[in-house]
Amino acid sequence: MVGDKPTSPFWSPGRHLDRRPFLVARGAITGAVRGFFAEQDFVEVETSVLQVSPGNETHLHAPRTEIMQPDGSRATRYLRTSPEFACKKLLAAGEPRIFEFARVFRDRERGDLHLPEFTMLEWYRAGAPYDAIMADCVVVIARAAQATGIGQFSFRGRIADPFAEPELLTVAGAFARFAGIDLLATISGGEGDRSALARTAAGKVRISEDDTWSDIFSKVLVEHVEPHLGQGRLTILFEYPSPEAALARVKADNPRVAERFEVYACGVELANGFGELTDADEQRRRFTEAMAEKQRRYGEAYPLDEDFLAAVADMPEASGVALGFDRLVMLASGALRIDQVVWTPPVGGT
Repeated sequence: MVGDKPTSPFWSPGRHLDRRPFLVARGAITGAVRGFFAEQDFVEVETSVLQVSPGNETHLHAPRTEIMQPDGSRATRYLRTSPEFACKKLLAAGEPRIFEFARVFRDRERGDLHLPEFTMLEWYRAGAPYDAIMADCVVVIARAAQATGIGQFSFRGRIADPFAEPELLTVAGAFARFAGIDLLATISGGEGDRSALARTAAGKVRISEDDTWSDIFSKVLVEHVEPHLGQGRLTILFEYPSPEAALARVKADNPRVAERFEVYACGVELANGFGELTDADEQRRRFTEAMAEKQRRYGEAYPLDEDFLAAVADMPEASGVALGFDRLVMLASGALRIDQVVWTPPVGGT
């Protein structure tokens, strides 16, 4: 049955017959999304999978490989976790509007909503504020629903109308509403006060001695906030705290928050977007700190892509977003698991 865990390989005729309606829906959604970007004068790009650095986020893990040079020497390369570095180099080159259906790779991920290889839909607008990218997300999600004719998204007992006006909610507002935490009171000078957040989150989440401010933030977000998002309609969660800025710029009028947002439907995170940081020195500082933490936690760290940092310095003001395309197809087609909407799920699938 479609909702059951599979007991046969994806290529068995019976299982493929069950999955085929979702795969046909995937094609329809892909066409509808490409149509939207064509209307908006975007150029579709294809960027390379093999990278010097796969990304520099603490908790994202990338497969590693080697390439042999013409002289016989070997060089380490990584399968990208995102096309972001390459796309921003194209922004620096002068491309004003680009999008990509990118194959990306992440170790340590598998489940109903995660695969080690998946498709990320990523797009950028040069010279545009990040609320323009938020608006794009709403249209892209609605176009996906229109392509399949689905009236509402449903996942694990939660529903969301993809055509309704989305809920706009700041991260601080969400923490106050769902966890009773004054999040911004635990941030000073762009840094999180670990002790302050630990005190206010005590009794709400389990806190370990080695948990950082970001760890506690993530626990509260996952346990108390995310289950309430995207209920009945989409939720756009925006103004992330500055310690969680990642590749986003901090807001000029409030340095405690950054121009970062995420989009949720039925409690499922669909997209993560930024008003892009164009300060290369600040980006280097963030990456260096993240890789030091990665080394401490996991015993490994990824190199910095010096070409990317040079491109950041040359980038125009821009905004962009990464949307989990397989997750969108899953919701828009009525599938229950992400492997149902992928033509050839990675070996060892659920």
